[in-house]
Amino acid sequence: MKALLLIDIQNDFLPGGALAVPDGDAIIPLVNQLQPAFELVVATQDWHPADHKSFASNHPGKILFEQIDWQGLPQVLWPDHCVQETAGAAFASGVDWRRTEAIFRKGTDPQIDSYSGFYDNGHRKATGLAAYLKGRGVKEVYLAGLAADYCVSYSAMDSLAEGFATFLIEDATRAISMEGLEEARKAIREKGGQFVRSHNILAG
Repeated sequence: MKALLLIDIQNDFLPGGALAVPDGDAIIPLVNQLQPAFELVVATQDWHPADHKSFASNHPGKILFEQIDWQGLPQVLWPDHCVQETAGAAFASGVDWRRTEAIFRKGTDPQIDSYSGFYDNGHRKATGLAAYLKGRGVKEVYLAGLAADYCVSYSAMDSLAEGFATFLIEDATRAISMEGLEEARKAIREKGGQFVRSHNILAG
């Protein structure tokens, strides 16, 4: 079975949001077109408590986008974003969510960030996504969403590590930084991941 994994298509990552990904809203029409091509559609949702340690605001004297060491892991200090129960954490209204069978929330532990939909950044806790996909008989995972160089690529790497054939749909994601995207692309390819475009999928 093939699954479409929609990564963090939330208001705070769209234009006007607290951590907007450039041109992030451009993926929405493609995401809607792609969904009927898959037997299973699941989503991830960044879902941070207000005291999350990935927020620069929770580190007095630090500045936005500074990188620090936090509990033995590198941590970028982000603007407050996707705070639980806020409008910014809500899913983008332009996406048709009716086909989404399950939602996996991440970033809920205030002490550790979670870019991937499968694990936190230290691989200390699983979200349950891998077990769910395997339980449904999924063999191939296709990824779309935001942002390509962080949450999408980290999810792709974990998908590969879990043994899924993994495909990143290039035109159905956008990156924060092109340099970061190139690094992610290289790492994914080295692990056996593939890059496709939506027209390849829609053509059947």
